[in-house]
Amino acid sequence: MRNKVRCLIIGSGPAGYTAAIYASRANLEPVLYEGIQPGGQLTTTTEVENFPGYPEGITGVELMADLKKQAEKYGAEILSGNVTAVDFSATPKKVTIDGETTVEADAVIIATGATAKYLGIPDETKYSGMGVSACATCDGFFYRKKNVAVVGGGDTACEEAVYLSGLAGKVYLIVRKPYLRASKVMQERVLNNPKIEVLFDTNTIGLFGENGVEGAHLVKHLGEANEEKYDIAIDGFFLAIGHTPNTKIFKDILELDEVGYVKIAEPSTKTNVPGVFAAGDVADPHYRQAITAAGMGCRAAIDVERYLSEKGL
Repeated sequence: MRNKVRCLIIGSGPAGYTAAIYASRANLEPVLYEGIQPGGQLTTTTEVENFPGYPEGITGVELMADLKKQAEKYGAEILSGNVTAVDFSATPKKVTIDGETTVEADAVIIATGATAKYLGIPDETKYSGMGVSACATCDGFFYRKKNVAVVGGGDTACEEAVYLSGLAGKVYLIVRKPYLRASKVMQERVLNNPKIEVLFDTNTIGLFGENGVEGAHLVKHLGEANEEKYDIAIDGFFLAIGHTPNTKIFKDILELDEVGYVKIAEPSTKTNVPGVFAAGDVADPHYRQAITAAGMGCRAAIDVERYLSEKGL
């Protein structure tokens, strides 16, 4: 392990590993710390069928292993460790690993990703990868002609319900409140779609099934006099109640949006701190795909190479 590096990458999903591949090939000798979830969100999915170059599909774990292997082949040093503190006030930047080791870096790429919000019911974990998903664009294809449910009442939930309606036989939109929070245009698209049934005032209290999700236990008017419990038959259960970007340690250091995503100066990956760049889901509330994250990782590495060259570092 080196205590002084030219390019330090924080995070190990598609963005972090791709940044490491490009930075290695630019002779930046990058060091990447994998964080608490090596491989990122993709390691929690089963089949990935929409990443170019894998016509037969590949598991998320295998895809991340391939990217890691490619980064190491070109010289990236990949270490296990969690970044617990940063000091970006001067160059070199100082990054603390696991509360004890400090690494200095001329440039830093943040690729810490985002974490999907869950309802908190045990069955979400039990059926993870077996019918429970936090990404309709990633997994919707597996539910062609089947019945699915989407949880949420905002724009994301409505978009996912509309997207799934083009694949699934029927889509239930489970909304906790008696109204949709989504924009007017998204509300109209959902309410006018014959394949989508909106279940207002409804909470999910459990899921059931033998070898995967076969249905959901719901309760309407929870806690009220007219409370009513019932089940629906579904094959897929999609969470669309938002994501939390993993930016806690960068609060008050980097400019973040109201939700906590890192703000970058598009089309570059520059943050408001010179020498610090961000790529992948940590800076992308819109697409949240492995391939777009990988593309941002590429851009970040190129931005770092140009930055170091301009600064003579």
